[in-house]
Amino acid sequence: MGTENYTTVTEFIILGLTEDTTIYVILFIVFLGIYVVTLMGNVSIILLIRSSPQLHTPMYLFLCHLAFVDIGYSSSVTPVMLMGFLREGTSICVAGCVAQLCSVVTFGTSECFLLAAMAYDRYVAICLPLLYSTNMSPRICTLLVGMSYLGGCVNAWTFTGCLLRLSFCGPNKINHFFCDYSPLLKLSCSHDFTSEIIPAVSSGSIIVVTVFIITLSYIYILSSVLNMHSTEGRHKAFSTCTSHLTAVILFYGTITFIYVTPKSSYSTEQNKVVSVFYTTVIPMLNPLIYSLRNKEVKKAMRKLMARTHWWS
Repeated sequence: MGTENYTTVTEFIILGLTEDTTIYVILFIVFLGIYVVTLMGNVSIILLIRSSPQLHTPMYLFLCHLAFVDIGYSSSVTPVMLMGFLREGTSICVAGCVAQLCSVVTFGTSECFLLAAMAYDRYVAICLPLLYSTNMSPRICTLLVGMSYLGGCVNAWTFTGCLLRLSFCGPNKINHFFCDYSPLLKLSCSHDFTSEIIPAVSSGSIIVVTVFIITLSYIYILSSVLNMHSTEGRHKAFSTCTSHLTAVILFYGTITFIYVTPKSSYSTEQNKVVSVFYTTVIPMLNPLIYSLRNKEVKKAMRKLMARTHWWS
């Protein structure tokens, strides 16, 4: 039997968002600004909710955890991307690459489940108001949040389990700005059909289930709102849903492009642009969406600012 010499890969080179080094400084400033706004916005949302008794409701409990997930999601990707702008070709060890993929998948999947839980919360609040305190009790809310994180961990375990089965013995340059699964799969010299299909089925199932829950919830919400006789009641019901619906459309629109659209229909560069949007831009936009379009959050902000001004 003949022997073959393989060089086991010990580290990967992340090529980054673009190969045009002339715009690295501009991109560094832009994405550093986005990251700072993301951290400040989401931390502010968490502190505001925790310090405002009027926001201690299931809806804002989910929003608080969504802000935490967005911080984790952005922090899993942006620092490595920023390092890539400072020097051409960022190196990362195999264990670090696996850890980054695990973190990205965990927080991304948890966000899917949290958005579905928030849709269910709005359904109960608008369609079953008399049962709201029972169906959205603290115990049930804690269970929904726990299941969101558990779902994220299970999906991440699926990805990392398949990744750890792969062997890397050839090229080690990842044509992306973080350790995403698809470009890593292309670099493997041992991948088989199961390594491609298992993560795809896992992610696809989660997207289908959570989209189904969100869609069904909003069908019932729309039906209930249209049957309301009061114009004020309709407006109030719609206003409580617009922020969440905007966040859902932005998030699911981008991940559907990545995970549902056939790979042959878009280029690697398009993949990078869309990935930037859902890993860095959306975590920055969510706090703005929920603060600018939510009367209760704006009211709590004014109260907190007035209280802070009085103490000073």
